[in-house]
Amino acid sequence: MVLLCVIYPLIVAFAGGFSKGKGGGEKITTNGKVVGYALLGQSFTKPEYFWGRPSAVDYNAAGSAGSNKGPSNSDYLQQVSDRIDTLLKYNPTIKKADIPADMVTASGSGLDPNISEQGAIIQIKRIAVARQLDEKTVAELVVKNTQGPLLGLFGPTSVNVLKLNLALDELKK
Repeated sequence: MVLLCVIYPLIVAFAGGFSKGKGGGEKITTNGKVVGYALLGQSFTKPEYFWGRPSAVDYNAAGSAGSNKGPSNSDYLQQVSDRIDTLLKYNPTIKKADIPADMVTASGSGLDPNISEQGAIIQIKRIAVARQLDEKTVAELVVKNTQGPLLGLFGPTSVNVLKLNLALDELKK
């Protein structure tokens, strides 16, 4: 009991002190103001921003969870279908087959801050038009903000949506 309830948490807290954010999470600041955390997703719905992965908990970090609905649940299927329709409405140049699963399904935590590289690519044209930018400029920004797999082996390539949107705002300046 002492090992698991006292010693182990102390070791984890001590180790967390050496991480970015000193165990409190990597805060992202703009002009001295905290605008988010690198490991927590946020809702972006304006056409001029990249949209993140949907959240089953409306991005509420206090209630981290996925949905308990499976692919045979009609409510869940309708929700995914509605998300697909919304993506197609705001990104009329893409095909339904080009939409990656992460853009229409929530993650297990409901707080995933990243989207797949393909999830960012399908949004480039919409953002370029909304911001009156060249598509190549927006595409280069996506490439600059794409993170490869851990150690080049583990996991997919991904894009942190908050960091990418902040980089977009920096272009405006």
